[in-house]
Amino acid sequence: MAQKHTISALVENHFGVLCRVAGLFSSRGFNIDSLSVGETEDPSISRMTIVVGGDDSVLEQVVKQLDRVIDVIRVIDITQGAFVERELMLIKVKADTTTRAEIIQIAEVFRAHIVDVCPRSMTIEVTGKNDKIQAIIGMLSSFGIEEIARTGTVALLRDSAVQ
Repeated sequence: MAQKHTISALVENHFGVLCRVAGLFSSRGFNIDSLSVGETEDPSISRMTIVVGGDDSVLEQVVKQLDRVIDVIRVIDITQGAFVERELMLIKVKADTTTRAEIIQIAEVFRAHIVDVCPRSMTIEVTGKNDKIQAIIGMLSSFGIEEIARTGTVALLRDSAVQ
């Protein structure tokens, strides 16, 4: 089984950069498991967090090639370092008067938030690592999941690991 790598890339906030970076992974036969992009504290720079599976040596080549893309400022495979990661998920679950209390209890256990209640469903906001997201999906699946929207992983190196 291929190891999961979390890559953090600082890129110039220009049109087409995302396409070039995603294309580089695609051309190497890597499936991107998660890709999140957003502006940093400097509006001219965006941070890409890319989660991808692959062999260490092949991924090392992709990281080196990413470093050569003109709009890429810095690329780090942060997988081996100490980093903080989170994902946001909105999950809409079937709910009626007989199941609402149980769904609320599950949400509380996972420190999730009820963000919408309708006569036949509830929408819950969950943040955390991938295993927490998967666990709450498993717990709520018996009620009937209507929709899921996920952001993908975002990650930052811890201060002690900054290179």
